[in-house]
Amino acid sequence: MADIASNRKAGRDYHFLEKYEAGIALKGTEVKSIRLGFMNLNDAFARVDRGQAFLYNCDIRPYERASHEQHEARAPRRLLLHKKEIFKLLAATQQKGLTLVATRAYWKNKKVKVEIIVGRGKTHGDQRQDLKDRVETREAAREMARFNERKGH
Repeated sequence: MADIASNRKAGRDYHFLEKYEAGIALKGTEVKSIRLGFMNLNDAFARVDRGQAFLYNCDIRPYERASHEQHEARAPRRLLLHKKEIFKLLAATQQKGLTLVATRAYWKNKKVKVEIIVGRGKTHGDQRQDLKDRVETREAAREMARFNERKGH
């Protein structure tokens, strides 16, 4: 599963609670543009409207060699999910503080899939704690490497 695009800010800004894999309804020019690597998931999020899930703010640049029909770059795109999953996502978004964020897009069996997470926004203190934990883990790994180097392992 090769990644097409990822939203790296999502890990910094949200606590991940649940993950869902969704197909995405695309036009031919959108697929061709994605194959060329022109997809951007920064600021992309999902919402459930009238019993269907949609992806918003996903930027797919127009395909330059299209003949007559071109797609809109930031149009809402329908997500393909089972009815049960849609109801779970709807219930999750109705809880205070939870949102649906697109974290990555990838190829699976020649189809484009989008990973949607149910996330709770991190506070500034949470982000600082994550940074501190990463620094401590990195320093511990360095110390272990130095120790093993001295012991000849």
